[in-house]
Amino acid sequence: MQDYKITEITRDEVVPLAERMHKAGIFLVMIHGFRDREGKMVVSYDYAVDPAIEAYQVIGEESLPSIGDLYDTAATWAERELNELYGVRFEGLDLSQRLFLPEDLLETEGKGQIMVTPLRELVSNMEAKEIGKV
Repeated sequence: MQDYKITEITRDEVVPLAERMHKAGIFLVMIHGFRDREGKMVVSYDYAVDPAIEAYQVIGEESLPSIGDLYDTAATWAERELNELYGVRFEGLDLSQRLFLPEDLLETEGKGQIMVTPLRELVSNMEAKEIGKV
């Protein structure tokens, strides 16, 4: 299993880091994000730096520079996804089309957060409806 190293960076370090990695021929593995327990946005840029994956995390920023001009679709797809799901803005990113969510999702309650119903609750509701039909 590969080692996974995490380093916190600022928003101003995102592009210079991506430029250094790209120039060195290091692959961008993934950009992903989540909200921590305090509700702060955490965006992680993961690079394949043998023999490890090095994750560079920006914490608490709702707007970041895009690195799509360096890493093309490997970056832009993930940036667009984070924009749709969490409302993170990526400066310079083309958002003229949505990836897969409705155009008005971010204007609704929850700012793009998707509520997931546990399977057992869905089954229970279906069983209750079936019993009511008999």
